[in-house]
Amino acid sequence: MTLRDTPPFRADHVGSLLRPARLREARGQKAAGEISAEELRAIEDEAIRDVIRMQRDVGLRSATDGEFRRTSWHMDFIYRLGGIRQTDEKIEVHFRNEQGELDFESAALAIDAPVRLTETIFGDDFTFLANEVDDDVTAKLTIPSPSMVHYRGGRAAIDPKVYPDEERFWADLSAAYAEQVRRVAGLGCRYLQLDDTSLAYLNDPAQRQLLNERGDDAEHQHLRYIRQINAAIADRPAGLAVTTHMCRGNFRSSWAAEGGYDFVAEALFSELAVDGFFLEFDDERSGSFAPLRFVPPGKMVVLGLVTTKKGVLESKDTLKRRIDEAATYVPLDQMCLSPQCGFSSTVEGNVLSYDQEVAKLRLIAETAAEIWG
Repeated sequence: MTLRDTPPFRADHVGSLLRPARLREARGQKAAGEISAEELRAIEDEAIRDVIRMQRDVGLRSATDGEFRRTSWHMDFIYRLGGIRQTDEKIEVHFRNEQGELDFESAALAIDAPVRLTETIFGDDFTFLANEVDDDVTAKLTIPSPSMVHYRGGRAAIDPKVYPDEERFWADLSAAYAEQVRRVAGLGCRYLQLDDTSLAYLNDPAQRQLLNERGDDAEHQHLRYIRQINAAIADRPAGLAVTTHMCRGNFRSSWAAEGGYDFVAEALFSELAVDGFFLEFDDERSGSFAPLRFVPPGKMVVLGLVTTKKGVLESKDTLKRRIDEAATYVPLDQMCLSPQCGFSSTVEGNVLSYDQEVAKLRLIAETAAEIWG
């Protein structure tokens, strides 16, 4: 098997990492007015330096900032796009886990002006990360995909006076993302990941029913999202690797959707113009590896076989058997290994310890080294 010097790497991870207790405490102090924004950022800086060292020490070739400066993996980005604002309304997302059910509430959004990029979102955050990693480690930036701007609210979130024609909204959204891609590449970004739950949610018949009930075309929504992501990254500069991560929800060790990738697989793998796919395959909710038969030559598949939802450590033998099974559908040389999702998509984090997180990342690095060298 060939070694990989470009992303995605044989051992990789999705992006978010458990926030240290001191950082969570500092965020609370900032919210209470007890410390300044500058003091909070200094605490974030030190926590990020520590987590960069951890990623290097376990054997990873890429590093993120753990999304330590964010409350949410996606809304912190989306609310900074011009034309989009947070509203007083609440969106309730229903989650499930092995113990039962829980609901997550987040603020809704409204698109009441033309969508545009008014700043390089996370630009300063990426620059700090890039300056802190070692020369042989690639700094990775994660942002939500364009689909996430639309999926939560659909057409109802878009002011018809601003966008009487929804095609204009999609064109503006993709143009804003294309400008973001151009700018972060100008900062030296060589590894960009577009996180997307919608393309995994749409495999769940219950999720498609919800979209149909609000007036969306759930049977074809994934085709629209694929086109818009492609438009956003079409002019990315040479040397910038773009991946996408697709999971079925990740909040305090819970999920929102179920089902294999079958519904979207053929269009997703054959048409989405990314360099690699991070895919959730940690349990039976994810379905079989059969949809991987649509992955074309040259595209990388990052198998998310190690769960971030609980602390029990997988065995190398089990991971290797599952990789062998996946290799019946896509060549082994087109595969990598990662956790199935982030460890802390929101500031609360999943229900496992820091030591368990580190053990899982080390397991991934060691297993990948034994398989691919």
